Amino acid sequence: MTADRAAERVAPPRPLRRFELAPVGGIWRHELALFRRYWRSQTFAATVEPTFYLLAFGYGFGSLVAVVSGMRYLDFMATGVVGIAALFTAVFPGMFNGYIRRVFQHTYDAILATPVDVHELVAGEALWIAAKSSVYSCTPLVVALFFGLDPAPGMLLVPFVVFWLSLGFALFGMWTSTVVPSINSFDYVITGVVTPLFLVAGTFFPVDALPRWAQYVAMANPLFHCVELVRHAVFGLRPAADVGHLALLVVFSALMWLLAVRGMRRRLID
Repeated sequence: MTADRAAERVAPPRPLRRFELAPVGGIWRHELALFRRYWRSQTFAATVEPTFYLLAFGYGFGSLVAVVSGMRYLDFMATGVVGIAALFTAVFPGMFNGYIRRVFQHTYDAILATPVDVHELVAGEALWIAAKSSVYSCTPLVVALFFGLDPAPGMLLVPFVVFWLSLGFALFGMWTSTVVPSINSFDYVITGVVTPLFLVAGTFFPVDALPRWAQYVAMANPLFHCVELVRHAVFGLRPAADVGHLALLVVFSALMWLLAVRGMRRRLID
């Protein structure tokens, strides 16, 4: 009997444990310790970039198009950029952190050497990214308030709406990090998936202005449903439609959760 086979008999594969909150809390403490070191640069990038989008497009196109869908174009842009900010601040950390920590730093190997399973690791990382993203993504609304956007009680719901989109795209990024053969392959994902997502989501212009086939594509885009929910929260809730939008975001997050856990388990354990 070889040494490898003997080791397999002595230490069989660890069975899947039930989900526990303590390991997730440990991952959050780890992320918080890292965040305290780079929060300035990350906050700068996460808040200034969407603000540039808002001001450049809001005032640039706003000088040509005064009203869109019954609202000022600047207000239309502000609610759309919330979704773009959520997409960027969730999918990029999910992709690059997931790949770098797994392949180069071997951080995930060290974490799994503790009483943490793959599904708890994925949950802790994705929830942390989504929590940060749901806060950072509100920056465009805060900026728009200084430029004439009327405050509304529904704005308090925006972080909770954005959380589900950010969670889904953080998990999407983590799953993608287990699929690509190298870190340079993320260029295909960014150009072929991420860019079309924020262009065909009703962020810069109404989906109604698109061809019929593109409207159907937009309906399958999670970012579109988040943007609709944000606009409804700011300009007036529509309960019947909003329940459907939120349900689709939850389903998207659940699907990405399954893919991310399966991909990470295949890369780290199987």
